[in-house]
Amino acid sequence: MTYSYSLPKRFVSSILAMQFFIIHSVSSLNLTNDYLNHKCFLDQGIYNSGSEYEDNLNIILRSVRNGNYYNNGFVRTSLGREPAPDAVTVMFQCRGDSYGSKCRSCADTAVAGFRRRCLRNKGGIIWYDQCFLWVSAIGEEMPINTDYKNIFSMYNSNNVRGDAKLFVKKVLDFFSELTLKVDKNSEAGDLVILYAEGKKKLGKNTLYAMVQCVELTIDCKSCLIWSIAKLFKNDNIKQGGRVLGSNCEVRYELYPFIRS
Repeated sequence: MTYSYSLPKRFVSSILAMQFFIIHSVSSLNLTNDYLNHKCFLDQGIYNSGSEYEDNLNIILRSVRNGNYYNNGFVRTSLGREPAPDAVTVMFQCRGDSYGSKCRSCADTAVAGFRRRCLRNKGGIIWYDQCFLWVSAIGEEMPINTDYKNIFSMYNSNNVRGDAKLFVKKVLDFFSELTLKVDKNSEAGDLVILYAEGKKKLGKNTLYAMVQCVELTIDCKSCLIWSIAKLFKNDNIKQGGRVLGSNCEVRYELYPFIRS
């Protein structure tokens, strides 16, 4: 015997609304790990299949994928003797809310993405929503000082409603608070997490923001200040935006995008 059921329209609407809320929440919190950008270091040349450089690169990328990211989500490792052409250095950093298993998962994604997008290039950078990977011949200077060449911006497609100048002032004030927190951490010693995030009410809206520096960066505050200013060089003010590089990252939105 076959049974058929007819649910009340109000009940069906409630189910659909709940599904939309769940999907929207997942999207807002960036539970996915989207590819953002990459740059291959063409000036460093390419390596040959079966070369010692390829062997060293395979070993070092394997160590990145198998690393322990429960401490501060950062690893820097080198293999090979400088200035030998087979030497390689790798730096990997996760976003401040993506440590542990989420960071390890992003490491897998970043390594696979780098191999695919920078095929046989000795060096390059690839950015994802929750991490980035930097690969270079060891003779190339590590980005201890802010590398302003490898920085890019991304923006929310929605314009700010109302007083855009007031909005920018409040966003900048909030970024200043977060930068101050990171700057204090940078003076705390080794193995500190140069990351700060938070939220603040802006009338009917809530502003969410984060700032982060790579552990090696010696001018973290300067990098953050420059990146924050870059967000608002365009008069067309958006509801959200981010600047990413190999030394620091800043982002703001009017929706939650950071895990607790």
